[in-house]
Amino acid sequence: MEIRVDQRNDSKVAVVVSEEIVIQNVQDALDLMVSVQYNEGCDKILLKKEQIVDDFFELKTKLAGEILQKYTNYQVKLAIVGEFGSYNSKSLSDFIHESNKGKRFWFLPTETEALDALHGVK
Repeated sequence: MEIRVDQRNDSKVAVVVSEEIVIQNVQDALDLMVSVQYNEGCDKILLKKEQIVDDFFELKTKLAGEILQKYTNYQVKLAIVGEFGSYNSKSLSDFIHESNKGKRFWFLPTETEALDALHGVK
């Protein structure tokens, strides 16, 4: 795994570069958060959908809720890039829609849109 920092003015986003799954559980998410905060000075993270275990997108596992609650507690913002239409779940679709209205978590189709969202919040 590699972390590339995208900086615009005083806003820094940690972009995770990896061909493998980076987050398989809550501890992995916490380790990533601590690593980018300590090593890169970032409180904004961009991940590709493929870097997160599929259980995250099965809301009944509660993995997404647990991870996003931890990130909320530590004031870390997260954007996940990918195509989410392949999930046949109304609850996930609603969750994504509501998240995208906020200022903390986004599920977006392109890295450019994700970076714009992350850099656009304090």
